[in-house]
Amino acid sequence: MIYKQKDATLIDLSHTVEDGLITYQGLPAPVICDYWSRETSAPFYEEGVSFQIGKIEMVANTGTYLDAPFHRFAGGKDLSELFLSSLANLDGLLVHIADEIRAIGPEIFSGLDVSGKAVLFRTDWDRHWGSDAYFTGHPFLTGPAARLLRDRGAALVGIDSTNIDDTADKSRPVHSILLEAEIPIVEHLTNLVALPETGFKLFAVPVKVKGMGTFPVRALAVVPRPDPVRKT
Repeated sequence: MIYKQKDATLIDLSHTVEDGLITYQGLPAPVICDYWSRETSAPFYEEGVSFQIGKIEMVANTGTYLDAPFHRFAGGKDLSELFLSSLANLDGLLVHIADEIRAIGPEIFSGLDVSGKAVLFRTDWDRHWGSDAYFTGHPFLTGPAARLLRDRGAALVGIDSTNIDDTADKSRPVHSILLEAEIPIVEHLTNLVALPETGFKLFAVPVKVKGMGTFPVRALAVVPRPDPVRKT
């Protein structure tokens, strides 16, 4: 979704979390239901007044979510310990990956300035979201690519794919390298096609939960609208 405002365009980069959604094969889908329905609440209020309180049971790796260092390392920062400055109002950089590339190496973006940036890899794999094709043969970053991002000071790294690592590699080098350096990761992004290469701000803020390393985010990009040219 794209929302146009007077001074900026807001671009939603998140998948919708709904009952029964499968984000990652092998993990359970969320169960979303009423804890307190409108019908149950109505007798406690005046005529025509009712409320709904929802209940959700889900694993943290659901929908578009952020990984904090605690996800990989027991001594790493959990969600509650992340600085907002590492999650919000970040200068964004979009790296468009060609369809034929599966393993994303450092050579693809080695000439770009990633320092202090939220670096988002657009693979367009989100076109398979909701189908079995989403879970096999997905694009991913390589260990050398992660090391370059770390060494050059990337602030956050995201991808519109099933996993930022090759799921066949059980050592998970990209998660290990980035999260050890306290660089948050956002996976299962979508709608990156709507972003410019530069000139946008990224926001990907999870709930402030103690003792958890992952949680869904409402990731969004803010693209300022250019000032109108005044006629002289």
